[in-house]
Amino acid sequence: MDFESLLNESVKIHGHLCPGQVLGVKMSMLGLKNAGIEESKGKDRKNIIVFVEMDRCATDAVQSVTGCSLGHRTMKFMDYGKMAATFVNLKTGKAVRVIAKEEARDKAKEYFPEIQDKYKAQLEAYKIMSDEDLFDIMNVKVEIKPEDMPGRPMKRVKCEGCGEYVQDMRDVSKEGKVLCVPCAGGGYYKK
Repeated sequence: MDFESLLNESVKIHGHLCPGQVLGVKMSMLGLKNAGIEESKGKDRKNIIVFVEMDRCATDAVQSVTGCSLGHRTMKFMDYGKMAATFVNLKTGKAVRVIAKEEARDKAKEYFPEIQDKYKAQLEAYKIMSDEDLFDIMNVKVEIKPEDMPGRPMKRVKCEGCGEYVQDMRDVSKEGKVLCVPCAGGGYYKK
């Protein structure tokens, strides 16, 4: 699909058009191409995992373009707060990390100096800026553990603390007990 079609599809899923949507779509197109993924929603759908480093608008665009998702275990969220994503071709092992350039934000104003609102200027400029002006690309190596791969859980155990089940080898052994992360003291919530 072409950029405009992918952007329109992404906007439908995300709910509005914003600079992050434009960056996410272009980032995904570039990442897929460089990782050697031709049809991420077709014949290559089982050959890709994407690691996103931000929980912002661009992540919805990455999901929309690639077809990867947390529920399918083909999207991994790394809470780094960076406008970056890594596209991994599971068939070939090729992995590329695409990073949005910070200077693109300021450069966008040069493209549309008549637009006073900087976000609107970014939105329009990102649509026409080159990949070289928007992104850095880094070839990387990503080792994915078997328990992090898509498919059925490798293991399910009952937490000896709360009685809830833990899968995908996320249990913790503490003081001779099998516990979930929250019962072991590392949860995001407290009872």
